[in-house]
Amino acid sequence: MDIRIGVIQTAKEIALELAPEADRADLKTRIEAALAGSAPVLWVTDRNGREVGVPAERIAYVELGGLDAERRVGFGA
Repeated sequence: MDIRIGVIQTAKEIALELAPEADRADLKTRIEAALAGSAPVLWVTDRNGREVGVPAERIAYVELGGLDAERRVGFGA
């Protein structure tokens, strides 16, 4: 599953590929808590085990990819 996080006043978004066993429901709950102000930082662990923290007040949007999203290369659709 992929996740993209837009950050306020930053042209580039944060794009992470999560482990296949990542719990989508838990991730959505943590995102909602961060956006509601319950959690000051949204922490996400990518498929390589790296942890990325984004200050909740800086999050512009969050986009979750499909559960079986495949990575595409090239110009084909």
